[in-house]
Amino acid sequence: MHHPHPWNLTPEQAVALQRRLARLVREAPLPPERIRTVAGVDVGFPSPETARAAIAVLSFPDLEVVDRGVAQVPTPMPYVPGLLSFREIPAILAALQALRVRPDVFLVDGQGIAHPRGLGIAAHLGVLLDWPTVGVAKSPLVGRPAGALGKERGSAVPLVYRGRQVGMVVRTRTGVKPVWVSVGHRVDLSSAVDLVLRTAPRYRLPEPIRAAHRLASGSS
Repeated sequence: MHHPHPWNLTPEQAVALQRRLARLVREAPLPPERIRTVAGVDVGFPSPETARAAIAVLSFPDLEVVDRGVAQVPTPMPYVPGLLSFREIPAILAALQALRVRPDVFLVDGQGIAHPRGLGIAAHLGVLLDWPTVGVAKSPLVGRPAGALGKERGSAVPLVYRGRQVGMVVRTRTGVKPVWVSVGHRVDLSSAVDLVLRTAPRYRLPEPIRAAHRLASGSS
C-alpha cells in the first residue's frame, strides 16, 4: 500500500491528512482496450460501530462476476461529514485481501475529487493503492451543474465547484436521476464517464457497483 497512515484520527488530523493526500491525486487517460476487469466497491453499516465492505470484480466488457471479497470490521472513528472515507476504507482494504483477481480499475460508490478538500473516498482509496479509481455518487457533495442536463441516456454536464470542474453529472438511463462522476486517481474525466456508461447498460448504477451493493447488504 502506498502512503499508509493511521485511521483513528481526530477530525482535525483527518482534515489535514486529506489536504496532503489530495495533492497526490493524478489524472491520466484510461484506454478502454487496456481494461479487462472492473471492480465495484460499496460499504454498508450493519451498526454504527461496524462497516461491511464488498468488492465485486466483473469482466469487461461482458460484465460477468469473476471474483468477490467481503469484510466486516469495527469503524475506527465516528461519522463526521466529509470524512466518511476514514470509516469505510479500513473495511475495503480488508475486503481486498479476499480477492484472487486484481481489477484494472475500481468504481467506488462515492465521490472522487468532487469533495470539499478534493479527497472523497474514491480519491483516497486510489492514492493509497496507487490504482485507477472512479467516484460514482448517487447525489452531489459539492458543486453545481454548469447547465441543464438532457433527459436522454448519455447526457452529461460539468459539475463545477469554486470555479473549477470537479466532475460530470451523467444520465445513465433515459428519464432517470443522474449519477455524479468524478476522478478518483489515475483516470481522467473523459475515461471515467465513458467507463461508467459502458458498465451501466440497463440501470442507473454501473453493474460492478450494483453487485458490490448486494454483497455489502448481505443480499447476495
